[in-house]
Amino acid sequence: MPKHSETRHLPYTPEQMFDLVTDVKRYPEFLPWVQAMRVRQDQPQETVADMIVGFKGLRETFTSRVRKGRPDTVHVDYLDGPLKYLTNDWRFRAEPGGCAVDFAVDFQFKNRMFEMLAGQVFGQALRRMIGAFETRAAALYGAGDEGSSNSSAHSAA
Repeated sequence: MPKHSETRHLPYTPEQMFDLVTDVKRYPEFLPWVQAMRVRQDQPQETVADMIVGFKGLRETFTSRVRKGRPDTVHVDYLDGPLKYLTNDWRFRAEPGGCAVDFAVDFQFKNRMFEMLAGQVFGQALRRMIGAFETRAAALYGAGDEGSSNSSAHSAA
């Protein structure tokens, strides 16, 4: 049952980070292992999408509902796929020079073997995915001030 939460301080507005996180159709352009996205429904307050993820010969489809509370919250509920459950929360808080991004994820695989594999690479994979969001923000909005990204993290497997 991997859980992780952390806060990043980034030189972007909450609105910019909200737009980046909720633009799920663009995830295959920058997120590792995301091969495709199929958006089933996209409305201002809610998106339902299928994310096709591939890693080392495995390919799975995850269906999620993304609830959008512009400009400061995004909540993801898992609907279907290889997990027992998944919840993912983003919070964006304005602060001097940018915003604080609070990120939390909690999930469990249905398959015990996947759970053991995920536990072994969970931290590394999560750092890579969070880094991909930061890199994407820099590409879209500019690099901001050097050294303004710092983080605090907590995870448990």
